[in-house]
Amino acid sequence: MTWFTDIFTAHSALQAVVVLSLIATVGIGLGKIRFLGISLGSAFIFFVGIVAGHLGLSIDRQMLNFAESFGLVLFVYALGLQVGPGFFSSLRTGGLRLITPALGVVVLGTLLAVVLGRVAGVPLPDMTGILCGATTNTPALGAAQQALKQMNFDSNGAALGCAVAYPLGVVGVILAIALLRRFVVRPSDLPSPDADHAKNVFIAEFRATNPAIFGKSIRDVALHSHHRFVISRLWREGRVSIPTSDTTLQEGDHLLIVTSPQEVEALHLIFGRQEKKDWNTRDIDWNAVDRQLISQRILVTRPEINGRKLSSLRLRNLYGINISRVYRSGVQLLATPDLTLQLGDRLTVVGEATAVHNVEKILGNAVRSLNEPNLVSVFIGLILGLILGSVPLAVPGLSLEVRLGLAGGPIVVGILMGTFGPRLHMITYTTQSANLMLRALGLSLYLACLGLDAGASFFATVMRPEGALWLALGFLVTFVPVVLVAWGSMRLLGLDFGSVTGILCGSMANPMALNYANDTIPGDNPSVTYATVYPICMFLRVVIVQVMLLFLL
Repeated sequence: MTWFTDIFTAHSALQAVVVLSLIATVGIGLGKIRFLGISLGSAFIFFVGIVAGHLGLSIDRQMLNFAESFGLVLFVYALGLQVGPGFFSSLRTGGLRLITPALGVVVLGTLLAVVLGRVAGVPLPDMTGILCGATTNTPALGAAQQALKQMNFDSNGAALGCAVAYPLGVVGVILAIALLRRFVVRPSDLPSPDADHAKNVFIAEFRATNPAIFGKSIRDVALHSHHRFVISRLWREGRVSIPTSDTTLQEGDHLLIVTSPQEVEALHLIFGRQEKKDWNTRDIDWNAVDRQLISQRILVTRPEINGRKLSSLRLRNLYGINISRVYRSGVQLLATPDLTLQLGDRLTVVGEATAVHNVEKILGNAVRSLNEPNLVSVFIGLILGLILGSVPLAVPGLSLEVRLGLAGGPIVVGILMGTFGPRLHMITYTTQSANLMLRALGLSLYLACLGLDAGASFFATVMRPEGALWLALGFLVTFVPVVLVAWGSMRLLGLDFGSVTGILCGSMANPMALNYANDTIPGDNPSVTYATVYPICMFLRVVIVQVMLLFLL
């Protein structure tokens, strides 16, 4: 039976796969158990890894480093691809409101760590490691260790401090989110499933009562108004039609306009009276409204459409149809002429049945073709992300160069690929299930390796006289800034709880807490906000630990 025990104990590629798979399997199973209504989800893989490491289970060091790095890179890159389409729109509409509290978490946590270290008499190198563990930021730990070595200081204390504080760093953010939801969050603070969509698209009905637009074409009105809108339907003398850019407006026309909430007041001045009917509810039967027309969602699956602007297809003039909305990665976009189409976009097309079917042939609408993975763009993105993460960046006042690292580089490239790839005619689309699979696989590998590595010395360090002190300090550095900033973001800045959790997870570099937030909060707000603040906070933490050591040591 030695062959059987060798599968779990003798270092080899096979043994590494078996051990990591076993840790992930047990962790995922235990993560589904709820205690007081709280489930740690995939974060439990980390704790199973710690126990396995403590019991003497190990794998080859090079295999461990590879699996840990590959898992982290795969997770953050897939996350970047997912949130890329909505990243820059989120940054434009509320970037400062999102980044400000995230920076508050970083600065408040760093100051608290310095003060607590001085009060408790913990050496700065050890306290730097505790700060990195409390914020679950291993790239910052790597930067701190490199800085300590260049300054001829021992870096082992920082590594041990990180290992001790890391578990409560993971749990602390999850615990804070759970407690905030139970005792602080109001029903109005929770985003509805379509809250993200409501921020981007608004449907309103107007009656043409402004004499300035009578007899003018829709093209002329749009050209001189400088506002973004789409006239989806036109009612005239009781008959509904799809207006084209050459359609002239007449007094009394009823216009159904798709626009953004910010533009509604301006359109009221342009077109005239706004009708009171709410067209944004879910229970509207659009086919009953249109009668002679049909409304259908068509999926963009033809590669030659990828990266083309909507206006270049001339679908409205050629077929007499109207495209009112575009759904991309769970985000609803306004179908303006300058919108660049991507593979996987779902277009809401309205028109006569024959015309809609002709448009369907042009766009593709073949779901099967999207189920075939496009791995070339994934590997190209990974290569570019790792290259970007390795570029040394000079910071004024620092003798050491900083890098975005394995986590920062791939997520930045993932965001850029998801946003701008189609404009370069690169097919970056992955189905939601494929993206979730990549993220889950990467995160599971990363957590299993991280726990297995920390488990060997974790309990021995905790049992040392200063172990309990380090645990307490780490938990305070994790918990206090998160709770204070979350309360201020909701009550002072008016952010919804979904966006706040994304800010907390991104500023604390905590993908495990993000996974918990995504499982418990409706909508994509946590993921989009996480990706908005994560790269900036990751870079800042890598820099700030080096600044601490250079100026305070």
